[in-house]
Amino acid sequence: MIVLLLNLYIAILVALIWLKVIPNTLLWKLSPIVVLVLLNVVLFIPMGWGAPAGGAMIGRHSVSIVPDVSGEVIDVPATPNAPLKAGDVLFRIDPTPFAAQLHALEAQLRLAETRLAQMTELAQKQATPEFNVEQRQSEVDQLRAQVEGAKWNLDKTTVRAPADGYVTNLALRKGARVSNLALSPAMAFIDISEAVTIVQVPQIYARYIEPGQKVEITFKFLPGQVFSGRVGTVLQAIAPGQTAPSGSATETRDLTPEPFVVRVTLDDPTLEDRLPAGSVGSAAIYTDHVKISHVIRQVVLRQQAMLNYIWPY
Repeated sequence: MIVLLLNLYIAILVALIWLKVIPNTLLWKLSPIVVLVLLNVVLFIPMGWGAPAGGAMIGRHSVSIVPDVSGEVIDVPATPNAPLKAGDVLFRIDPTPFAAQLHALEAQLRLAETRLAQMTELAQKQATPEFNVEQRQSEVDQLRAQVEGAKWNLDKTTVRAPADGYVTNLALRKGARVSNLALSPAMAFIDISEAVTIVQVPQIYARYIEPGQKVEITFKFLPGQVFSGRVGTVLQAIAPGQTAPSGSATETRDLTPEPFVVRVTLDDPTLEDRLPAGSVGSAAIYTDHVKISHVIRQVVLRQQAMLNYIWPY
């Protein structure tokens, strides 16, 4: 853009000299250098924080599917990237051992309830101490709780979708053994109920960004188009600034100015549904400072939108 403006000035200058409107002096010949410096100092350098720009991306929440019980997989009705509703079956674990445990506990419970009834009848006739009734009642309560737990385990042998979405990169097959350990997820589930649009802005340009400011975004997936939105929030933490508990003293590290992340709310609520997760592009945020630079940034962004037809990076 700066080259375009400078060339435009030079063209006008040449025309005015040719028409003898201005004299052909050394001062006017050197004026493009002065204009170049002024464009940088007055317009393009301040544009960085008056209308900061950065990469944009569409993201969606990914849920690691970890079953609540361990066992052998007997059925995987879910298919990769096929739409699923909340509650649809993802896969089933062999319920045989869990059903057997439930039947055994139910049999013990029936026996315990019979003994409790008998002991209660004897206590009413004062043929046994009241303590025996309380002991039998405790056994019944414990068995009832174990039966409830066994029913819960049996129900969890059918793993269901936690929300509307789809399974991606599905490698689970019938006969595999899954575990209820968090470190061994069975599959990745993409939740489509909410998409997240984020913009990365260099730290030196993020000083004036505030919620509610206008945003324009262009995506590689939709070349030639520019979409509008508003700044939702400026995230107050990034990974390099995160401190995790540990048993060691503070370690030194290379401190690099990683970009800050801005969450954007698009004006078109259906746009995030049309864009695949991972769609990237460029975005510009128009702050309340150096407003004269907004027009330049809008032109630059639209040039990038047109380049998306031919430029893959």
